Amino acid sequence: MQAQIIDGRELAKQTRIKLKKKVNSLYEQKSKYPGLTVVLVGDDLASAAYVRNKEKFAKRVNIISNTIRMPKETTKEELLDVIEKLNNDNDVHGILVQLPLPKHLDESTVINTISYEKDVDGFHIINSGKLLSGQDSLRPCTPTGIIKLIESIGVNIEGKNAVVVGRSNIVGKPAALLLLEKNATVTVCHSRTRDLGEVTNKADILVVAIGRAEMITGDMVKPGAVVIDVGSNYTEDKTYGDVKFDEAVNVASFITPVPGGVGPMTIAQLLENTVKAFELYG
Repeated sequence: MQAQIIDGRELAKQTRIKLKKKVNSLYEQKSKYPGLTVVLVGDDLASAAYVRNKEKFAKRVNIISNTIRMPKETTKEELLDVIEKLNNDNDVHGILVQLPLPKHLDESTVINTISYEKDVDGFHIINSGKLLSGQDSLRPCTPTGIIKLIESIGVNIEGKNAVVVGRSNIVGKPAALLLLEKNATVTVCHSRTRDLGEVTNKADILVVAIGRAEMITGDMVKPGAVVIDVGSNYTEDKTYGDVKFDEAVNVASFITPVPGGVGPMTIAQLLENTVKAFELYG
């Protein structure tokens, strides 16, 4: 068996085409375009590259995108002051503070200072609570993109056994909640799960977001499973996923590549959240 590749770049492209039409329609109603501001603290190269991609794709759908770059020595007070100013700026509809932050800055405090109406990452405690209770909200970008990737290949999530490897607040937990919302039976695994391969081998849908290069090998994948690899593990010459692709591709029915799978859809969903925030609160 050779798995079909789930092309995140193509799905993201189609998403942007639809989104641009929507933005242009909203401009006719409101005489303004959505505004997205990204705050980048420090000099992390991967974060800087990711922010450049966000800027590029935002402009393609007529979202006004700005980036505030701050040195890694930025204090908590300085960063929170910038966020408060953005909260009160009527031309800014989406605020994103790029993670990870320098170690001396508490991510939770920073995230929850962002107005939840402008929290296009979907990490604010209010948006997290709304997701948990099944209410409409600005939802985390990567987990929402994961659901759209699965649905794009015509897989009905309802009734499937889904296993999520990873329990972060950014990906693992919200991905599990979104799969539950689609009526999957969900198991969440993590670094202390015993006999991990035995659990993953039962997954019709396997979402891997553990942050360890090629941790999931081919023998840990159920034949015919849909495999979503969220990992981005960088080396000098290559980016590796959390799944050993060369093995899993011969077992799964569908699989996302790294790069070119989940990443493009994460950015596409960020743009969608920005437009949604503009619609609801702008």
